[in-house]
Amino acid sequence: MYEESNVYAKAVFLKAHFFGQKFKVLKVDKTLVDYYTKLSDFHAQFRAIGTNYNQVVKELRIHFSEKKAMALLYKLEKHTIDLVKLSREIVKLSREMYAKWEQQRE
Repeated sequence: MYEESNVYAKAVFLKAHFFGQKFKVLKVDKTLVDYYTKLSDFHAQFRAIGTNYNQVVKELRIHFSEKKAMALLYKLEKHTIDLVKLSREIVKLSREMYAKWEQQRE
């Protein structure tokens, strides 16, 4: 319990334990922290894709004929649909992770 309590000295831990003072043991789930970090990074990249998407559409309209621009937009639309599917899967996994975390907390 001492190692998990993160108290700086054993004497402080023992004193609190012997005299009945309350103390908390905090556990940090490394996998949850890693997941949160990677999810935050992904969200930042996803926002950057949205910005780039708008720029690509403008450039297609300016530099290509309507027929060529429509063909390229069709390809872009397919990739966007894939990104939406991926985003939904990430939301689903995040909800599952949160539910598991809530169960462990109780």
